[in-house]
Amino acid sequence: MNISIPYSDEMEKLRILMIAPQPWFQPRGTPFSVLHRIKALSLLGHQVDLVTYHVGQDVPIDNLSIHRAAKLPFINKVKIGPSLAKIFLDIALYRKAVELLKKNTYDYLHTHEEAAFFGIKLAAKYGLPHLYDMHSSLPQQLGNFKFSKSRLLRNLFESLERNAIVKSAGVITICPELQSYVERHFSAQKSMLIENVADNSIVFPATDSRRESLRKKYSLNGAKIVLYYGTLEPYQGIDMLIESAARVNKKRPGDVHFLMVGGNEQQVSNFRSQAQRLGVASRFTFTGFVPPEMIPSFVSLSDVLVSPRLQGTNSPLKIYSYLRSGKPIVATRHITHTQILSDSVSVLADPNPEAFADALLAILDDSEEQRRLVAAAQQLAEKHYSYDDYLQKTKWIVERVKRTKS
Repeated sequence: MNISIPYSDEMEKLRILMIAPQPWFQPRGTPFSVLHRIKALSLLGHQVDLVTYHVGQDVPIDNLSIHRAAKLPFINKVKIGPSLAKIFLDIALYRKAVELLKKNTYDYLHTHEEAAFFGIKLAAKYGLPHLYDMHSSLPQQLGNFKFSKSRLLRNLFESLERNAIVKSAGVITICPELQSYVERHFSAQKSMLIENVADNSIVFPATDSRRESLRKKYSLNGAKIVLYYGTLEPYQGIDMLIESAARVNKKRPGDVHFLMVGGNEQQVSNFRSQAQRLGVASRFTFTGFVPPEMIPSFVSLSDVLVSPRLQGTNSPLKIYSYLRSGKPIVATRHITHTQILSDSVSVLADPNPEAFADALLAILDDSEEQRRLVAAAQQLAEKHYSYDDYLQKTKWIVERVKRTKS
């Protein structure tokens, strides 16, 4: 549905119960999205009681209280995507949410991802409007993460997702493709596209001391730095990026360094081995997990930012930060990127090693084109992805949900 959002500073201050089935906080896609949603609600003056897993790092935000579900001794990390472990984690999450609902009075229930499946039942039981923060199509995730090929399981998830959308007082989507899906199949539902435009530096600003500390720690001197940050899951295209790096190194030996920020120990080990096999291990630095407050400083050190993603339809959250970064962007010509990026603001390459390497070499050698793309990217971010719009959209959907009886 097309929505006009009038600007207004006046808004009733609400107490919100938010349920996030993630290890919050860890520096990866959905936890970052949850982080910025909470920050926006805080800036709007609302009190958020967050129910989340026992795994994760506390991040201090005004008006936020963190309530962790019971610790499960056999689970100390949570992989990205669907997993059997999440069934047990979500049971503990449900119990913690019920505990808080019995003790406190809330204005509405705000759930992320699969928490909506039981969130709509809790909202109905306690007489609250329910807001579904839809970060992806969960049935699609079953295939993207190769969790199961079972048609029966996919049908179950489709039914649960449909029920969550239809019975919610409102739905937030985070990318145009997802918003189109909701509008196409659930046209009567109040939905709002709120793209993840918030820059991480809003919560974790870069500092000169951090930047210089990182430069020394990882010996980042002399070479041009191509930066990737995020998860190292298969759909991110890291293997293709490493193959591209081998081609770049043949043309510019020793002149380009690839800085890979993120990933777990096993993923880092696997990709280091690939770089070794291709003879470019010395041209790569894999940091593994880093504290989230360090990421803006890594960005400030870079010369080019890359996103080699190969699968999915959701836009990487990092792309919005990339637009504001003042750095040129090289990304695959894939729907995950092209619903935001174009050739006028970035270098888009076909998703294969040869094309990606050519794109990197072209932008590294063209300082004038770098300046043009950076200026156009920042202009796009300011015009279409401003943080003020993010706040106003959040304000609009919250007001609509609050006025809706469950």
